[in-house]
Amino acid sequence: MAPQRLGGKTTERSHDPSTPIEGLLLVDKPSGMTSHDVVQRVRRIYGERSIGHLGTLDPFATGLLVLLLGRATRLATFIETEPKVYEAVIEFGDETDTDDTTGTVIRTAKAPDEPAVMSALQTLTGKISQVPPAYSAKSVEGTRAYDAARRGEPLDLPAVEVTVHRWEVRDLAGETLSATITCSGGTYIRALARDLGRLTSSAAHLQSLRRTRVGQFDVNDAPTLERLAANPTRIQALRVVTDA
Repeated sequence: MAPQRLGGKTTERSHDPSTPIEGLLLVDKPSGMTSHDVVQRVRRIYGERSIGHLGTLDPFATGLLVLLLGRATRLATFIETEPKVYEAVIEFGDETDTDDTTGTVIRTAKAPDEPAVMSALQTLTGKISQVPPAYSAKSVEGTRAYDAARRGEPLDLPAVEVTVHRWEVRDLAGETLSATITCSGGTYIRALARDLGRLTSSAAHLQSLRRTRVGQFDVNDAPTLERLAANPTRIQALRVVTDA
């Protein structure tokens, strides 16, 4: 069988209740909603039950979600989702049980100096071994990590290999680091914040997170849910072509 690829020009088409809804939709997720909440909202807006996504975001995070609607869900394996780009703010001084600002402080330490931070960023660049956060969707023998953590019985999660392509420091002042992080799928930015604190003999957690890119897709092209509800017109038609 000839190899297949995702190809052809993508086009926007208006929502017409008389025709099937299928294609790709970019959404700018607000803070305070789960990715599943966004999917549910889009289901109501478009009246389409079959919706998949190309990677979730934590509830407190904002930014780009890539959704596939209708029969386009079958094309997920043909869509390039690497790398992912995030705008992150990391706060030094406190480590939390969730590795982000929503958790309970479990350790405190003095903020590191700039040379220590820059050295640690080098260590956290390239292929690295990363232990997922205790509060994550990872599972061991059918038990979700976040369920075990909520019971006060955190799982012993194995480390996984991820790739951090680069850190672009936007600002480093006092107890706060603002950076653009380009990484592979499966990378937990919360875990990077946690490990950055530990590598600098300090403590740290993720204060805010915004995903700006997934592969070729950019958050600047993603409407908000409010905009979609008012004018649901941004479904991009997709098709698979066969290489001769």
